[in-house]
Amino acid sequence: MQVKIEVSPEYTPPRAVIYTDRLTPEIQRALEILQAKSTPVLAERNGRTFLFAAQEVYMVRVENGETKLYTKQEEFSTRKRLYELLNQLGDGFMQISKSCAINLSDIQSVEASFGGSLLLKMKNGLSDYVSRKYLPDLKKYLGL
Repeated sequence: MQVKIEVSPEYTPPRAVIYTDRLTPEIQRALEILQAKSTPVLAERNGRTFLFAAQEVYMVRVENGETKLYTKQEEFSTRKRLYELLNQLGDGFMQISKSCAINLSDIQSVEASFGGSLLLKMKNGLSDYVSRKYLPDLKKYLGL
């Protein structure tokens, strides 16, 4: 796909025009990202940079000092810190531990665990524990 960006004061508000012979999955994804109210998130894998809309992100986790972004089936790396991604992703996300944030709409199940903590299982198969500090906010959201 060819991409061209023109920057000029006459383009207020910004607008995007896509010229194509057919609607491909790639163009459909670009439309979803452009129409999303939140800023797209950049992440990398194998030297390539990808853009994601907030609804495509299931979980963000810091592992060994590196911030990982998880989608339905894939894992990507990002240079941003967890708190920066939380601000960028918006209200549909909640931090559940010092090193993990989740997309609230992608929670599959919640299991009681040892010591009164909760284990969250996501629709993409990932899971993580909710730390005591973040437990009250999650319980409030879930109505527990």
